[in-house]
Amino acid sequence: MSGTLALVGVGPGDPELLTLKAARILAEAGVVAFPQTDAGAPLALEIARGHLNAAATLIPVPLPMAIERGPAQSAYDAAAAAILAHLQAGRDVAFLCEGDPLFYGSAMYLLTRLAPRAPVVVVPGVTSLTAAAAAIARPLAARNETLKVLPAPLPDAVLRAELDAAPAVAIIKVGRHFDRVRALLEESGHASAAVVVEHATTPRQRVTPLRAVAAGRRPYFSTILCYAGAEDWGQQEGIA
Repeated sequence: MSGTLALVGVGPGDPELLTLKAARILAEAGVVAFPQTDAGAPLALEIARGHLNAAATLIPVPLPMAIERGPAQSAYDAAAAAILAHLQAGRDVAFLCEGDPLFYGSAMYLLTRLAPRAPVVVVPGVTSLTAAAAAIARPLAARNETLKVLPAPLPDAVLRAELDAAPAVAIIKVGRHFDRVRALLEESGHASAAVVVEHATTPRQRVTPLRAVAAGRRPYFSTILCYAGAEDWGQQEGIA
């Protein structure tokens, strides 16, 4: 009898934003795996800690923070093998994923490796995108407007073309790309109503109009929400 792997979205940071289903599965799971990077304490584990079975076996999944895909692929292979051993022993495993498992989540790489070999359940979670919109109390888009989600590492030419064609944009994975993204938003006309949301839903949450971000700052755990559509939300200067 194989155990079941649950890919559990734990949301953007506030432990109260876990779904009831996520909380139930975490309370029952005998094995809990979570991504571990060299960037400090594992955020997914910190979010979910209060919901975990106290007797659960914890399995950190080391993930290298590298641009090259090779090291990460090897890490997912190793993680899949470790998790599969528990599943084949009949133990249920919950894998924690910040935000939603299938929205730029690391869980997707375990899904492709393990779904053919064991039962897998995906538990959706609140994304950083919707958490950031809630933080500024402004809709992402309206009516028939197109909303685009753009990863900041995209080349300038690609980002500029996408910005020119979209009234509503969310830019993720900002980090060290902040300065060039800000310049592109100024060029495209999105800067006046753009808002930077850092550490959404956590005690460290910070909301700043793009043009008010101090020179030299690099908001890492952040999402930039832009709106240049037809609706008047009463916040056209990006003031949340």
